[in-house]
Amino acid sequence: MNKKIAIYPGTFDPITNGHLDVIMRARKIFDKVLVAVAESSDKKPMFSLEKRVEFIQATIKELDGVWVESFDCLLVDFAKKKNVMTIVRGLRAVSDFEYELQMGYANNFLNKEIDTVYLMPSLKNAFISSSVVRVILKHKGDPLSLLPKSVREMIECM
Repeated sequence: MNKKIAIYPGTFDPITNGHLDVIMRARKIFDKVLVAVAESSDKKPMFSLEKRVEFIQATIKELDGVWVESFDCLLVDFAKKKNVMTIVRGLRAVSDFEYELQMGYANNFLNKEIDTVYLMPSLKNAFISSSVVRVILKHKGDPLSLLPKSVREMIECM
């Protein structure tokens, strides 16, 4: 049987309930989902690459067919190395669509075999973004209901 594998890339700084929603939707469509954490040092993440991977590992440990790896190269090169030709991206709003469409075209330009599938999170998770969570954390607010339980617990212990 030919296994269909998708790659869900992002900075995941930190992973949110919106990300988890997209992962679970992707898993319904694909046999396996690789959550690919970009190093993204140019974005100056709040959490280290190792911590972001750790957050995701804790979040997906119960999900069959989902695993996490980090990368620091062009996404199309990482996907080719992993023999994955489908990228999953989440869309929350029209502004996401414009950016994601541009990235999808760029990835396809770099590798004609790459396809991008866009998934929307459920309405209750549509407003959640890592940047919103980071602002709340920075100002000592409580974003914990926006995060998976395992990540909430890990952040509370930091």
